[in-house]
Amino acid sequence: MPLELGDLPYCDGHIIENYLGVPGLAFLGDKKWKREVLYAVKQLKRSFIADYVVLGGGNVRRFDKLPKGVEPGQNENAFLGGKRLWESKRHSRELKWRVL
Repeated sequence: MPLELGDLPYCDGHIIENYLGVPGLAFLGDKKWKREVLYAVKQLKRSFIADYVVLGGGNVRRFDKLPKGVEPGQNENAFLGGKRLWESKRHSRELKWRVL
């Protein structure tokens, strides 16, 4: 069975979902949960050298303002965004996108 982002070890033996998902919101409270989510987004953005991050999920509406380089989005768009990384140029095997 493939490992999903929600299954990744995160902190103190918990999985990432326990901190960044609905259980994390209930456990940490609104203020600490927001800080934890933004910290994780910042680390992922730096790790993948991303120009911007689209933050999805229903609880994104809890943020009044997101930092520069983070935009609200919908989970439905995540698959399409990942698929774009593997698109090739027309009539070529050369990838459209350059992943560093």
